[in-house]
Amino acid sequence: MIDAQGGVLARARADWPGGGMPADPETWWVVARAALARAVAEARRPVGRVAVDGTSGTVLWVAADGTPLTRAMRYDEPAAGTWTAVVSRHAPLESGAHGSGSGLARALHLAALYGLRGPCQLLTQADWIAGQLCGRFDCTDENNALKLGYDPIRRCWPDWLEHVPLPADCLPAAFAPGTAIGTIRPEVTRATYLSDDCRVMAGTTDSIAGFLATGARAPGEAVTSLGTTLAVKQLTPQPLFAPEHGVYSHRLGAHFLAGGASNCGAGILSRYFSDAELEALSARLDPEHDTGLDYYPLPAAGERFPCADPQLQPRLEPRPEDPGRFLQGLLEGIAAVEAAGYRRLQELGAPALERVITVGGGAANPAWTRIRSRYLGVPVSAAEETEAAVGAARLAGGLIDG
Repeated sequence: MIDAQGGVLARARADWPGGGMPADPETWWVVARAALARAVAEARRPVGRVAVDGTSGTVLWVAADGTPLTRAMRYDEPAAGTWTAVVSRHAPLESGAHGSGSGLARALHLAALYGLRGPCQLLTQADWIAGQLCGRFDCTDENNALKLGYDPIRRCWPDWLEHVPLPADCLPAAFAPGTAIGTIRPEVTRATYLSDDCRVMAGTTDSIAGFLATGARAPGEAVTSLGTTLAVKQLTPQPLFAPEHGVYSHRLGAHFLAGGASNCGAGILSRYFSDAELEALSARLDPEHDTGLDYYPLPAAGERFPCADPQLQPRLEPRPEDPGRFLQGLLEGIAAVEAAGYRRLQELGAPALERVITVGGGAANPAWTRIRSRYLGVPVSAAEETEAAVGAARLAGGLIDG
């Protein structure tokens, strides 16, 4: 919850049951509604607008009234190779629908799995939650639509999608992020304390919302999201597309936000260390000197960026006896992937990197921040606001040209 100047008035959090994001969209709504109600109650003032950010590439099929016809296929679930091949056969090279992160391939996988033939609607996670808020299940935003094949240059669904085996008339209308799409449903106002005239605005992806939360604006500034996975974003005057490297661009107002997402990230750390161990060991690291360990810390086989290789294997050996050295080796490995990602963007035409702002849980680790600064060769700092939800709120409030 933010004020008219973008300052945070209140915030609330509700965790997923069991810790991981479920495939059941109804559970998304229960959790999101609970967090929203808590934030509104804490703010104790009228709310004029609301927007949703969600995990990019998470898709589901619904009926016209929003009833789920399938489970959701989540952002980290690879579609069957048959469907990624179908997309590759029809989509132009610059399309964001390519690769293991393709929301379109996941949609085709689900449609085949559930035998969908009749009238139905394809939505992303953010679209479905926004639909629960306002009752519209026929629209998306230009950012979440990218991995479904949307053309952010011409700002339309391209003709090549007619050759992909999708049910007829299933693609939602795509709106610029921050555009009004409806008014809050009466039953939602009762459950969340929102006002009756609250407007629902087209949202964005979680990584773009994280970028917007930081306040980064200059082309030389970039944002790294250090969550379960690693995502890098840099503002560029022209779009950059290189599916063979997992690079794609979202439209952001008059500019483009270029970047990619690696399967490496802070998620690998929780496999080996508790939060208390991470804090204690991090305080003893030597961030000025490398361990010499050459890790590529994937949680499982397959990488999206800076190279798209579904067969790439994790590299986590040798493992030293000293847990602190092992931890530093993992942090260095992720830092090396991050640096390679930004080098890839520069090779493709992005402006020279001047500063990196960090969001996500990894931003709070000073030793890791210093390691990353050495690898990147530029100053690295934590964002004052690290929650993607703050970026979504600023987008809803009209404080950002989406």
